Amino acid sequence: MESCRFLRPCLQANIRSQPCAAYARFFSASRKVLSDQPKVKQTRSHAKSDFERRIELLEGQQGRSREWYPRFDGPPNATIWTKIEVARKTAMRLSPGTTDTKAPVSVSGRVRSVRVASSKLVFVDIERNGHTIQVVFNLGSMHADTANDQAKAAFRKSVRRGDWLTATGYAHKTGSGEPSLAATCLPKLDSPSLHQIPAALEDAETKARKPHVNMLVDPAELQTHIMRGRIEQHIITWLAQKGYNKVNTPILTSGAGGAVAKPFETVATEMSNTKLNLRIAPELWLKRLIVGGMDKVFELGPAFRNEGVDSTHNPEFTMCEFYATFTTIEALMTQTESLLHNMFTFLANLPHEMTSHLPDSIVHRNFSGIQLDPYFPDKFARLPFIPTLEQAMSKPLPDLSPPTAHTDLLNLFEQLELPLPSNQTVPNLLDALSSHYIEPLCTEPTFITEHPAALSPLSKSFTCPTTGQLISARAELFIEGREYANMYEEENSPFEQRRKFEEQLAYRRQVDPGCEAEVDESYLEVLEWGLPPTGGWGMGIDRLVMLFTGRKRIGDVLPFGTLRNVVGLRGRWRGD
Repeated sequence: MESCRFLRPCLQANIRSQPCAAYARFFSASRKVLSDQPKVKQTRSHAKSDFERRIELLEGQQGRSREWYPRFDGPPNATIWTKIEVARKTAMRLSPGTTDTKAPVSVSGRVRSVRVASSKLVFVDIERNGHTIQVVFNLGSMHADTANDQAKAAFRKSVRRGDWLTATGYAHKTGSGEPSLAATCLPKLDSPSLHQIPAALEDAETKARKPHVNMLVDPAELQTHIMRGRIEQHIITWLAQKGYNKVNTPILTSGAGGAVAKPFETVATEMSNTKLNLRIAPELWLKRLIVGGMDKVFELGPAFRNEGVDSTHNPEFTMCEFYATFTTIEALMTQTESLLHNMFTFLANLPHEMTSHLPDSIVHRNFSGIQLDPYFPDKFARLPFIPTLEQAMSKPLPDLSPPTAHTDLLNLFEQLELPLPSNQTVPNLLDALSSHYIEPLCTEPTFITEHPAALSPLSKSFTCPTTGQLISARAELFIEGREYANMYEEENSPFEQRRKFEEQLAYRRQVDPGCEAEVDESYLEVLEWGLPPTGGWGMGIDRLVMLFTGRKRIGDVLPFGTLRNVVGLRGRWRGD
């Protein structure tokens, strides 16, 4: 096992330590003391682990470990290296029991299963990129100059699930009709699996600590992350086709900005006396670009909120925001409907092998076998915030403009016998009412519109002709009771924006007199240069992936799970 000393030094019996004289004296004394103790009879010998046995087997057959991982230098001579799906299609066109001997091909993939039918016949299923083909190794028919008996026996003994192989042969269809590759020689080992891949992972801790293994044993994991990539790319393509320019804005900033949430704080070596934040949202940066002359702009990337972890929230998440000049709230809702209709059609037409293990995907749930039934109606329902809330409560909402609004809302909660939110600001109280009375009504795709202005400090506001309350030009998309998108007509008056910032600070200081938050003067200065009428839109990508894949927790659509899982990779796992 000389060749694997670097991998697992603890396994090497021939590694000698170099003790100092003091340590040697201590060891001798300790050994003498222990030698005087009663001997305990050894009832069982040390059993070698599967890993150790695998190493020994490969060393005996393949030589030193450096030879187990050759460089990829293309297919063997006189063969064509092809994709598994191409080789499979060629084999499918054949009649049962026939072989296409026109030209040999080579395919590479990971071994998914091994079936030793006899000492002369081995079936190996190899997979790559969601496609699988059976390779038939008829060892008895292979020429001696291709592989001797010792090499054949070694292959039969060593090939295992998880190995990466390159197999060469001819397209073949078995007598039972299975598309296959009839191997003409033993396969080339590209990378061995040193561990036995389990049939399944049952406990949550193992799944969290070994996400790469979980992907190997659970095809739904792999398909979820592949579909996520397709969803993100489709959004980028759709926006680009609509004339939006993709940009990247700062993640590390001197002020989180753009949303009401607790930020992460840090410092940089270059500016150790300055407190920095991870951005909560890219909103304020993107609007700066609109002021600078960009007509349509968007960003898809990470955002951070230093808050809790649950089934739909993670402190690190992905969002998409776009901004367009001279765009109304109605136009934003129409674009949202168009994007989701387009997304549904796009995903429904993905190859079957990309979604076959996602039975709860809304694409699968709406496939009749004959035609695709649209999950999204042509026009989504609309629920105006205040009228819908008053109807559900059977009480009028207090006037939110006077200074007594906070007390009036607390009295309303008492009358309704509702629990108060932990942070009892006017916006949080209104949000709690919405969560209790309005959001549960949004089982179908629904826009909640015309929120009270106190809930939307960055949105244009106006007086509602029906209720007389000051409301915002805003809409939120809810599906199955969960928020997916948020859109505004952006406030572009530096004077109104200052008033709204100050109002938000007053709300916070009502419940936290020591609040140190300040008005964002730099953003107000940007507005002074002239922000044209602008529509802004944001959507959480993680929740969108959950919707389309049918996964129930946000950790299921993140390749390495939630923050708890990520931290657990290097320490004690804390659960999801």
